[in-house]
Amino acid sequence: MLDTAPFRTFDQPWPAREGVRITGIRAIVTAPEGTPLVVVRVDTDIDGLYGLGCATFTQRWHAVVAFVERHLAPLVVGRYPGDLGDLTRLARYSGYWREGPVENNALSGLDMALWDIAGKRAGLPVHELLGGKVRAAADTYIHAGGRDIRSTLDQAEEFVAQGWRHVRLQSGQTGIGTYGAPVVDGVPRAGAPYPRGWNVGEYLAGLPRLFEQARERLGDGVELLHDVHSRLAPKQAVALARSLEPYRLFFLEDVIAPEHWDRLPEVRSQSPVPIAVGELATSLTDAARLISGGGVDFIRAHISAIGGLTPAKKLATLAEFFGVRTAWHAPGDTSPVGAAANVAVDVTTSAFGIQEGHVYNDATHAVFPGTLRIVDGWLTPNEAPGWGIDLDEREAARYPAGLSGHDEWAAGVRGLDGGLYAP
Repeated sequence: MLDTAPFRTFDQPWPAREGVRITGIRAIVTAPEGTPLVVVRVDTDIDGLYGLGCATFTQRWHAVVAFVERHLAPLVVGRYPGDLGDLTRLARYSGYWREGPVENNALSGLDMALWDIAGKRAGLPVHELLGGKVRAAADTYIHAGGRDIRSTLDQAEEFVAQGWRHVRLQSGQTGIGTYGAPVVDGVPRAGAPYPRGWNVGEYLAGLPRLFEQARERLGDGVELLHDVHSRLAPKQAVALARSLEPYRLFFLEDVIAPEHWDRLPEVRSQSPVPIAVGELATSLTDAARLISGGGVDFIRAHISAIGGLTPAKKLATLAEFFGVRTAWHAPGDTSPVGAAANVAVDVTTSAFGIQEGHVYNDATHAVFPGTLRIVDGWLTPNEAPGWGIDLDEREAARYPAGLSGHDEWAAGVRGLDGGLYAP
């Protein structure tokens, strides 16, 4: 007779849990700088014990809110918050179809909030739960952008005087210029009919002049960076990288569109400039392939878009094995909670390269008490339990989000013929 003992099921596979339970999960949306920030709050049955997580997908924030409140809540309410890995895995696979920025940002909100709760229960900052510091703070870079080369470098000089050692340079040009720099022709929306469209030839010819003058004005002691924003074809990316070789960039970012990431090893092998890619990765697997496939020198994931702190820590560990460094995406559409999660990984991994910096305005500090401040270019994590960051919902309500963060402009760029330029 067949022995069925190995196939028995158990009514209670988990040991009985005493104490804390999740009682609610909801999304809070606020825009103190005009950009919608989505933060997830996970409540428990212990008075005053709750966690906050970043779920900011600015361009589609309504969808993230619906995912959190309609799909995650039924899965996690009533469960033990200490089973962080199990809860996020359950949520990821519960819908069969998975990945993408909407789901992963929602999962990130849950993931980070559970880490916040774990830190508060332990009485420790999250970075200590990750193994403790390997550095005291994360060095950051800041964005300098202007309508022309002179105004861009004027701002860069101001940042260097304030203590930054790494500066990203973005200078405007006709058409929409480059993201991070004002437009030149005065038309604010990429979908609008321009007198002149964005000209890739003009861009390729003009950018070396920006960095030539930057080295003359800023000297060799400042690290310089630039973001292409995925606008070039692979051969164009190689040509740009070679033209910038004399100016010793710290890295050149997002040189080609994600549809062509399979060409990144080819581009990187021919580029004398380090390549940074990843902010458009919308899964941990895609980001991991950038590292293991030999296509990047810096991994640039927006960590809420890959699912939160837990995937980011895995990615940083993988980067250590492949000699790749981290440079997490963190402009103004990363909430202060997301920025705290970035830094928690930064200070606990030997794969750290650089951290994108953003100076939050006073309103954001009022909405998020405990928001980190960059001092002399350095970003230091809080030492309070969890993230050390709270959310004042009364203040948050003073800054309601608009219809959508970026519905007012198109995602592409116009060519000279008026068509969308999508290499």
